[in-house]
Amino acid sequence: MLTRRLFLSSSIFLILFILQESLFNQVRLPLGGFSLFLIFTMCWASLSTPEVGAITGFGAGLLLDLAPSNDGPIGQWTLVLIVIGYGIAFLRYGDDSLRGSPFSLVVLVAVGVVVTLGVYLATGVLLGLDIGTGFQFTKIVIGNGIWTLVVAPFLLPLISYLHRSIFETRETL
Repeated sequence: MLTRRLFLSSSIFLILFILQESLFNQVRLPLGGFSLFLIFTMCWASLSTPEVGAITGFGAGLLLDLAPSNDGPIGQWTLVLIVIGYGIAFLRYGDDSLRGSPFSLVVLVAVGVVVTLGVYLATGVLLGLDIGTGFQFTKIVIGNGIWTLVVAPFLLPLISYLHRSIFETRETL
């Protein structure tokens, strides 16, 4: 059962990663656009237990570290997404009021994307990467948050369905 869950989840993440890198990175939107892959990762982690959230962050971070568009050191995305994936899953898993409301999930995902990008850019500065000016930094982070608030409600039913079909077991007698 664990192998099936891991294989199906990995396949979905790989397909979304390829779509993000080949299609959505080419579209230029105002305020920097959005990352479908990060939105999916944050939704998936928030629907999971904290342990699965950390594993989700590890897999997604590893894919982002190996992306051709990544110019940071290997492991930076992985570290950031493990911590954020665990944190977002822990917040939602432990709070019943967050678990029952789709609106709170969308807001949590948007905050998760903003915090992820902020932590990634902050660690990039600490590691000596050239990330641009403070205005560009702010525009990218806030723009991604706004676009995530717009896009996430449309993706949430699909992500919830996929997550439920993979992780909920139905036993027959």
